[in-house]
Amino acid sequence: MVTLLTDVRRARRIAEQVPDPELPMLTLADLGVLRGVEIAADGTVVARLTPTYSGCPAMAEMRAGVAARLRAAGFDRVDIRTVLDPPWTTDWITPAGRRKLAEHGIAPPMAAPVLPPGPVPLNLSPTRRTVPCPRCASVDTEETSRFAATSCKALWRCRTCREPFEYVKEI
Repeated sequence: MVTLLTDVRRARRIAEQVPDPELPMLTLADLGVLRGVEIAADGTVVARLTPTYSGCPAMAEMRAGVAARLRAAGFDRVDIRTVLDPPWTTDWITPAGRRKLAEHGIAPPMAAPVLPPGPVPLNLSPTRRTVPCPRCASVDTEETSRFAATSCKALWRCRTCREPFEYVKEI
C-alpha cells in the first residue's frame, strides 16, 4: 500500500510539471486543467484533464505531454482521460500561475462571472472592463482585438507605458 501511495504521488508530481503548449510558462497544474492522477487496480496510471474550452486544440498536446512524461518516468501503462464536468474556469488558475502570467507580460484573468442557474442571460451591450497593464499596473488600457494568438486571449494596449499585452479572458 505504501508503494502504491508513493507511486500515485510521484505520478502526480510528474503530471503537474507538464507545461501548457500554448502558455509554456504555466504547468498543467498552474493552469488548473490537471484534475487528478490515480493508479487503477491493474497498475495503469490514470490522469484526468479538463480542457479550457470544448474543442481546445491544445488538448491533444496536453494528453501527449502527460503520457510521454509518465512513460519516461517508468510508468508503462498510462491512460489519459478527458473530464468535461464541471467545466474548466479561469478561477482554477493558481496564484502561482497568475503570477507567472504577469511576469511574462500577460494580464491574468479576473474572477469569472457568476451566472444564476437557468437560462443564460443575453447582454447585447459591450462589456466594459478594466484590465491592469502587467508591465506598469496602469488601468488606463484599451482592448485592441478580442482575439489574440489563441482563442482564450485578447490583445490590449496600455495608454500609459504604450506597450501592447495579452489578456487571458475569464471564463
